[in-house]
Amino acid sequence: MDTAAAERADERQPRPRRPAGRRAGPWVSGALLTGVSVVVGCRAADTDGITPVPQLLAFLPWLLAPLGLALLLALFARWRTGMVWGVLVLGAIAWFTEPYGKTREPVGSPVAELRVLASNVQFGRGTPALIAAVRRERPAIVFVEECEHVCSRALRDAFQRADGPYPYRESVEGAGSDGSVIMSRFPLTKAAGIRATMGMPGAVADVDGHPVRLQLAHPEPPLPGQVGLWRHELGELRAYAAADQATPTLIAGDFNASQDHAAFRHLLDTGLRDGSRLAGSPRTPSWPSRTTPALGAQIDHVLVSEEFSATGAAFLTVAGSDHRALLVDLTLHQPG
Repeated sequence: MDTAAAERADERQPRPRRPAGRRAGPWVSGALLTGVSVVVGCRAADTDGITPVPQLLAFLPWLLAPLGLALLLALFARWRTGMVWGVLVLGAIAWFTEPYGKTREPVGSPVAELRVLASNVQFGRGTPALIAAVRRERPAIVFVEECEHVCSRALRDAFQRADGPYPYRESVEGAGSDGSVIMSRFPLTKAAGIRATMGMPGAVADVDGHPVRLQLAHPEPPLPGQVGLWRHELGELRAYAAADQATPTLIAGDFNASQDHAAFRHLLDTGLRDGSRLAGSPRTPSWPSRTTPALGAQIDHVLVSEEFSATGAAFLTVAGSDHRALLVDLTLHQPG
């Protein structure tokens, strides 16, 4: 009787409650895992989705931070489903972090070497620093985005007088972010360029007797409400690349896209290669260079057709701009 009474008394005792942190852990962890999984899922499905997915895809490797927090919370709360879920998402991010695109070397003999510089000077604010960089690095071709009227005149005065080092030029003149300039040591023939929200001039360069198509890239960024326009303008760049695959092609500038954007990968699928990757510098952040330079995204690129190889790439700080300039040393080969 005494034993039975003791058992009934024990049953009436309140069971110890789980700490509040462990009760909330699965919910917070689940919310973080859901958000990261949506972005990674769009990456796996080869789509850029809708806002805020395109904006987050630019920073795909850095989603490891919220994912790590989610895993820690799942571990603290002993939530096994969350642990397995988190490990699977971690594996997917690691897989997609690998550089995308081809890297096959040209088979033809080399015929010319050229150094290319691409720089977004942020409404012209980085123009003085860009002028200094051009004088120091002496690239053969320079692509300048967001080069408004003052920037355009400054470049002309610095480099394009009668005896200047860059006698050839194609540009779209405009205010704010609309203006863009291509400067070249090689003779240029004007090309149609691409009609877009911001200036994207084009040309054909005579590189030591070999025609090379040049196209400056500066599509609209994927801001909320403008994702469709951004996708369309990247599609125009893709159409340009695909229209003539017999002539060596070079597309450079601020693409407002990284390799984790489907629209950018579709551009690479035309056969273009990323010059910085060919030179061994994939995923080096180029924006935002002032606020979080080490945690940014590579949205500035020099893309080349299969006739080019790259021997070096450097990302240069441009005071006044929120972008780092990209300098790539290229070799043009005979078509194989």
